Amino acid sequence: MKFYKAVIGTAIGLAVTQLSFGQTQLTFKSAKTSSSYYQMAVEIAQAVKKDTDSNLIVTVEESQGSVQNVMETAFRGANYVFTTPPALVNLAQNGKAMFKNKSNPKFNDIRALFPIPSLAMHFVVSDKSAINNFADMADKKILLGKGTFGANEGAKYIKLFGLENKIDLAQVELSNAVPALKNGQIDGFVTSGSFPAPNVIEASAGTKVKILSFSDDQIAQTKRTKLIIPAGTYAGQNTDINTTSLPVVVYTSKAMDDATAYTLTKAFWDQKKNMSDSSPWWKGVTTDMLSNIDGKIHPGAAKYYREIGISLNEQQQ
Repeated sequence: MKFYKAVIGTAIGLAVTQLSFGQTQLTFKSAKTSSSYYQMAVEIAQAVKKDTDSNLIVTVEESQGSVQNVMETAFRGANYVFTTPPALVNLAQNGKAMFKNKSNPKFNDIRALFPIPSLAMHFVVSDKSAINNFADMADKKILLGKGTFGANEGAKYIKLFGLENKIDLAQVELSNAVPALKNGQIDGFVTSGSFPAPNVIEASAGTKVKILSFSDDQIAQTKRTKLIIPAGTYAGQNTDINTTSLPVVVYTSKAMDDATAYTLTKAFWDQKKNMSDSSPWWKGVTTDMLSNIDGKIHPGAAKYYREIGISLNEQQQ
């Protein structure tokens, strides 16, 4: 009897081992749990699980930000996946800015997989403010917020466009921007996020607002990536809006095997339409955004792009 129990136990153990061999576990380092980018990571994890019949399981981890995500590539394993702007990868690989004196050879092993929604700048103003362009913001009360990408970027643009010390900057938290705009405490606010941004949707609901559009010269001055927010994205928005953006990409390292990188990338694009149906921010993601990746793309992902007829540039291969 003991012999048979041992045989059965061994058989079960082998079966479990075989099942585990068929399943690959990935760790996805994303953003703070309160961030839309954390929610995006959760949606990607669910989509990948569905597309691969649970053969690829993605566990999402909270992060304090993109710098932490990049830094962790120095000691994470082959199945580590993370989000960050391409510009930050470039800084890490060259030991500049926040990565000065923190360089690591493994930063050179970082490889891109696919783009996700960019951080798009929104300059939102009330219709009654009579602001139609950036110059019109002079002598108006504008909320920038503080400590966010949008706040820092907005302050930079105000200086670039000759509006420094000409705008009344409201000392109000960004979380209070919508009610402050609706009750006339401020003339406008600046925010960044993937579109459609929830706070901009809220602001445009029941109140006439405008989202300022950048000229091509202004976009060139910012040295950011141009992004078009299509007409109809927000209530009352009848034309396309030209704005600036910070591209965001999902990365891994070259330590990830080609088959896993291929499967993960294919699963993302296979499920993107389904994700777009439930979360509109995915609608703005297209393969054209691969041009925002100025570093190397993982060979496994590159194989998928070749199969669907997309040509990668020399720098990406």
